[in-house]
Parts: sequence; C-alpha cells; structure tokens
Amino acid sequence: MPARDDDVTSHPAPPAALPPDAPALRNLLRLSVPAVLVGVISALVLYALDWLSAEAEDVLWTVLPGALGVDPDSRWWIFGMLTGAGLLVGLVVWLVPGHGGRDSATTELIAPPLPLRVLPSLAVVTVLGLAGGVSLGPENPIIAINTALLVALVARLWPKVPTDLVVMLAAAATIGALFGTPVAAALVFTGVVAGFPRGGPLFDRLFLPLVSAGAGAMTMDAFGRPFASMDLPDLGVPDIGDVGISLAVATVAAGAALLGVLAFPYVHRFFHGMRNPVLYVTLGGVVLGVLGAIGGPLTLFKGSQQSFELVQQRADFSTWNLVLIFAVKLVALVIAAAAGFRGGRIFPAVFIGVAAGVAVNAAFPGAPLGLSVASGVLGVVLAVGRDGWIALFVAVAVVGDVGVLPVLCLAILPAWLLVRSAPEMLAAPEVTDEPVPRAGTGGD
Repeated sequence: MPARDDDVTSHPAPPAALPPDAPALRNLLRLSVPAVLVGVISALVLYALDWLSAEAEDVLWTVLPGALGVDPDSRWWIFGMLTGAGLLVGLVVWLVPGHGGRDSATTELIAPPLPLRVLPSLAVVTVLGLAGGVSLGPENPIIAINTALLVALVARLWPKVPTDLVVMLAAAATIGALFGTPVAAALVFTGVVAGFPRGGPLFDRLFLPLVSAGAGAMTMDAFGRPFASMDLPDLGVPDIGDVGISLAVATVAAGAALLGVLAFPYVHRFFHGMRNPVLYVTLGGVVLGVLGAIGGPLTLFKGSQQSFELVQQRADFSTWNLVLIFAVKLVALVIAAAAGFRGGRIFPAVFIGVAAGVAVNAAFPGAPLGLSVASGVLGVVLAVGRDGWIALFVAVAVVGDVGVLPVLCLAILPAWLLVRSAPEMLAAPEVTDEPVPRAGTGGD
C-alpha cells in the first residue's frame, strides 16, 4: 500500500542544512531573527511538556497512592501504573486522530515535519509515557512537535525561509534546551551539515543552528535545566591505568548495549505483528511493569533523576544488584521503544551507562568513580545513538569533569570500531505499523 503524502509512518531522508547558495553575511544576519525566535519557542514548548509530565507524574505516583494509602514503590503499584500507561497510549494511538505521530522506533532525532493535526495526540502519548514511568526520554517527540509548530509559524511570518532550514533550527534549539547548552547541538549538527557537499566555511552552515540552540538553552536555563551534571570527584591528571580502565569499561558497556540494539528489530516486529496498538502497546506496558517490579523504582522513567539517585545510593547495592539494574533498564529501553511508546533513547541510555560505571566501581573500588561512569555512558550512548560526538559530550557532561575528555577520546576508539558495523537502533517502517482503523471508519 503506497504511503500518503502526510503518512506519519513515512521516513524520508534528513533535511538539507541550508539553501544551496553559501550564506552571505547579510543573509546570516537577516535569518538570525527567526533563528532566535525558533530557539525561544522551542524551549518554552519543551518546558510546557516537562511541566505537564511532572504534574501528571506527581498525581500518579504521589497524590493517588497517598490518597489510597499504598506504597508507590510497591511491585504491584509499579506493575499497575506501567500496564495502565500502555493501555492508555494504545487507545490514543488507535482511536485519536493523528494516532500519536510517527512510531519513534522508526525515526531519527531529525525528521521531516509532521502535519499539525498529529501534534495533540503526540503530546498526549508523550506525557502519558513520561508520567507513567516508561523508560524513554522526551527528545524524539519534543523535536517532532517543535519542528511541526515552527515550520508552520515561520512559513507565515517569513515565507521565504526554507522549510529545511527551519527543521534544522527547531531541532538544534530543542537539543540545546534539552542539554542546557548549544554545544550539544553543535556536535550533532557538525556531522549533519558536513555531509552536504556545499561551498563556504563549515561554521557558516552551523551559525544559524547555533543561534537557535543558544537561544533555546538560555531560555531553558531560566526555568531550570532538565539535564545537569552530577559533579563527581574530578579525575585529576590521568595515567596509563586510567586509560586502560576507560577502554575496558566503554568497550564492554558498548558491547552489552549492542545486545539490545541487535534484538531491537525482532522485538519491534513481534509487537507490531499484533496489528492493533491497544494489544501491542498494552502488552509492552505489562512487560515493563514486570521489569519495573524486578528492578525497582530506579529503573523507571527516563532516567535523569534516577541516575543521581543511583550514584547517591550506590553503597546500598551490591555489584550484582547493580548489574541487575543495568540489565533491567536495557531490556526496558528495548521493550518501551519497540512496543509503540513515543520517546527518545538517549536519556535512558545515559542511566544504563551510569549503572555500568557504578557497577565497575563497586566491583573494583580502585577504578575512579567519575571516569567509570563517564566511560559507561560513552559506551552505551555510542551503541544506542550511534553518534560519537554526542556520546563524548554526554559522557563529559554527566560527570561534570572535562578532565576525563582526553581519556575518553582514546577509549572511544575500540568502542566505535565495535559499534560502527552493527545495525542502528531503528526499525524499518512497515505497512503493519499503520494504526488499525476503527470499525465503521476509514481511519484518520
């Protein structure tokens, strides 16, 4: 069945970076105004989505169990919440116009804009997943929402600005807001714009995305960053032993994460083979509920706050407990992403990497904690995200110590050689991914 022009399951090639002609100074200055606006609006939409998710999470995990007199950390409550989240997301994907947008399992961070009619259902399923404890982050859905909104807005205010450029600006601004710095966006887009054989300095092509990312990061800073470093003890002057530790941790962590990456398309095919999203997303919620009951509260949600808690509470866990947490969260990430929930994979990958580093430090107390954590994050994010720049950035940002960067630049070599030939953590869009129409209707 051929895809419609507005088919939300389609996955065209990434957008071009800039118009074909190399930007002149006047052109850059003229486009800086919409770039700043894109940055500010992207951060505000991200903040609104985060706020709604946090409020819903408080109701589900604090207010409601408090009113019922139950422990929200109990196994049966965790199981019930995740199962319920799966059922609700499945119903929205099946019944609500827009069907929750594209399946996040089939899309990169940067994708062509969605129709505006899709956004309400996408926002709803994103909030349900984030609040319900699903092991996915907000990055893919919020970039999709911001891209669609800002393409429509800029088309009205500045109709001559190319759509492809607005897609780039919205994605850069959202990444800058997510990580609280335009550096993350610069690293991501360096590889994107370098892939287009056009004249002019590379920085000219990065200039406008950086303006949007900077505006997004500054706006988000006014409300509080969703991503912050743990400020672990600094490594100091590294030696050859530190290099060996980092090489081993990053490579082993990447290899373990690749097991999930390799299983991902098969798990996706299994769930989506059920055709009806109520069935396969609810089943995904059931499996996540069982995993959450086994791994405990630390293995729920996107993993940002849980990463801090894991480091703070590390003395309460044995090495094998930490290995179990690592394994449960990795499986939960694969299930959540494959079963039809909407969300990104970078934030939970960071938690998995932190768990790997803490486990290494528990097993070998002589291994520096900060370096072990940074190396674990490097390996897992590299395997899951398949982007060396963002893996290096996140690994350094998590521990808050730029002193680990030289060591990580060596440790990434074997890890990259391990993951570069493996498949990406993406599933191919199929006809079976299209939502099942309701009885008596023609679908959306």
